[in-house]
Amino acid sequence: MNSEQPPSHEAKVDPMAARPNAADVRNAKTTLLELLARTGVPEEETGQLIALVEAGALAEARDAVAQVVAGAPGNRGERYRLGWTDGTRTVDDALLRSTEHALWRAMGPDAPSAAAEGPADTAHVHPPVAGVDVERAKVAVTPLYLACTHVSDLDPEVSQDVLVAVLGTMSSAERAGYAGHLDEFAAAWSERLTRLYAEYGPGSDVSIHGRYSLLHSPSSIAVLERLVSAPDALREEWDRVELPPVWLEGLAKAWDAGPGG
Repeated sequence: MNSEQPPSHEAKVDPMAARPNAADVRNAKTTLLELLARTGVPEEETGQLIALVEAGALAEARDAVAQVVAGAPGNRGERYRLGWTDGTRTVDDALLRSTEHALWRAMGPDAPSAAAEGPADTAHVHPPVAGVDVERAKVAVTPLYLACTHVSDLDPEVSQDVLVAVLGTMSSAERAGYAGHLDEFAAAWSERLTRLYAEYGPGSDVSIHGRYSLLHSPSSIAVLERLVSAPDALREEWDRVELPPVWLEGLAKAWDAGPGG
């Protein structure tokens, strides 16, 4: 009896044949909307998140196209190189328009029209803060906070209200790119943030001092960024949300006491 098994031949999948078409994409979006709706997430907020993910995917595609432009073969002659460059730039322009469209959808119905307001006015439009804005901010600040310190039992649990004040200083466009902006802030001020939390945050000698209570909340990262980027707007929103003034004063004092402050 021959115990040898016949050779197996794995079917090769054609990536283009497996690519989802428009109906597949609509089905996936609708399924996600319905699943999240069952958990109480409004369809409008889910749609904004989907649009933001789409905009990010398109931006990554533009980066890939830029690499194609740079990789034009140099041994085919100048006419070939120019044709290559023109073609890839045409694709890049189309991706740019699609990315901008997805971003406008992600910014929601309160975002100003580019034609009506113009790019220069966008940063001064501050629509109401939606629940999805706050949740995205929470996801953004938590790992940055934990990179500087640790979870504190003294967290005042006011992240929701604090982040509403922080986000109230931003336009729809700024909120759409807020996670990336926070990453840049944390990277630029990494050493100073680590020292600040060591001296005033969880585990420090002043850890129970009311003035520095907010340093026990991940939302403090967001407040510190605004103290650097938009201190006057932050104070205005802070008063509007009716948060304790001493918390903001404490963070400002601790930050100013750092090197370079």
